[in-house]
Amino acid sequence: MNLKITGIHLDVTPALREHVEAKLERVTRHVDNVIAVSVTLSVDKLEQKAEVGVHLKGKDIHVEASNADMYAAIDLVMDKLDRQVLKHKEKVTDHHAAEKSAALHAQDDVEA
Repeated sequence: MNLKITGIHLDVTPALREHVEAKLERVTRHVDNVIAVSVTLSVDKLEQKAEVGVHLKGKDIHVEASNADMYAAIDLVMDKLDRQVLKHKEKVTDHHAAEKSAALHAQDDVEA
């Protein structure tokens, strides 16, 4: 996984970098096929904004959030990203696999 953290009108301190990486661990735990992640942290007057773009196999997810505190903005954006990743994972997962295997076993029982 390639991780790129960019700061606009803001220096990305080691503490901010560690906070972002710690929060991303929760997201990457849900999916294995994360190719690249780009995080943009910006400051515009009194608004702290965090944007995250995740490149998954077959899908790109982009979320953003803003708050008066940068750490709170990062927490909000990671919560949104977590929900989006779980939603994507649900769509990709084949929910009918159990029904298919049960039907195959029932068919085998009938033939025997």
